[in-house]
Amino acid sequence: MSVTEILFWFLSVLALGSAIMVVASKSPVHSILFLILTFFAISGHYILLNAQFLAIVNIIVYAGAIMVLFLFVVMLMNLNAESEPPQKNKYLLYGGTIAGASLLLVLVAALKQSATGGMIETNNGSTGLIENLGKLLFTDYVFPFEISSVLFLSAMIGAVVISKREG
Repeated sequence: MSVTEILFWFLSVLALGSAIMVVASKSPVHSILFLILTFFAISGHYILLNAQFLAIVNIIVYAGAIMVLFLFVVMLMNLNAESEPPQKNKYLLYGGTIAGASLLLVLVAALKQSATGGMIETNNGSTGLIENLGKLLFTDYVFPFEISSVLFLSAMIGAVVISKREG
């Protein structure tokens, strides 16, 4: 195994493990910290794909700005044991686990049946360049880009509205 493969597998295990801990953690603050760790692992994958700009943007925007926003929302909501909803039914947890495992089996079966005739090497010199990303982002994907900016704006407004105390 080469160093790149070892690094890929390490980052993959780190990303999957921390993503599972985001869901499994009981504390919202710990979930946010595990999500930041997931973003760093994904940024490592971007660097392995020669997309350094995406890696830096992922760290700055998601692990930096968005996670700080989430952390502020959690702190402003003042979540504690009294505000937690009562536990419903344990059967709902079992049903969700069975549904998730079934989805995983379907995905693994679909990946096994797909043609894996060889990996296409796309790691030429212009793969991760900012110029190519900018042209693609502002020509073919300008509408989803603008929709995402409206989504972020509405998320910030929602955080402010939720954090307001009713007097």
